[in-house]
Amino acid sequence: MLDNITIEYVIATAIVIFFAIGLHEYAHAKVADMAGDPTPRAQGRVTLNLTKHFELMGTIMIVVSSLSGFGIGWGKPVQVNPLKMKNYRWDHFASVIAGPLSNLVQAMAFAIVFRVIAITSPAILQGEFLYSLLFQGVMINVALMLFNLIPFGPLDGHWLVGLMMPEPQRTRWFIFNRTTGSFLLLGIILMGQFSGFSIIGMVIGPPAEFMLRFLLGI
Repeated sequence: MLDNITIEYVIATAIVIFFAIGLHEYAHAKVADMAGDPTPRAQGRVTLNLTKHFELMGTIMIVVSSLSGFGIGWGKPVQVNPLKMKNYRWDHFASVIAGPLSNLVQAMAFAIVFRVIAITSPAILQGEFLYSLLFQGVMINVALMLFNLIPFGPLDGHWLVGLMMPEPQRTRWFIFNRTTGSFLLLGIILMGQFSGFSIIGMVIGPPAEFMLRFLLGI
């Protein structure tokens, strides 16, 4: 597949990744800020200057994985202090889930444009750049949403699961994922990239394909 990649495809994918990651992290920061936590604003993260939301390894990961299939990666984590929020548990939950939801909204927006053009001016979609932009806009955002919902490692999913646990299980869960879980997740991701046997792909591949077909109507 990599042999067939064109410059139009690369540019379209880069644009999608820029907004997919940037708006994901912005959503975390904005909701935490609205809940009363001053931490994201103090660190300059409540901003639509999306360049502030990127982390090198996560960006490299999503670029490589997007060019070889569907994208998995992450942005620069938004630091929050739930104790500063109006409602410790549920405001924190809302700030966490805001990231994946932002990707769902982006996927739906790209899909709507795709469908409208397919109905009104289908010939326009024959242009590689526009087709790649809209198709990748749906696929990458769906994949990022599902990937971040995995309840493991530093991903959003582990916070969502943990916040529904009672103490002391919640604290133990968070400690495990900040240490052992993070390294295990990175190992699983790297194994999938270099061996071709992707556990992550097996987990999020089927629902990602279903959502892609559902949103695009293909």
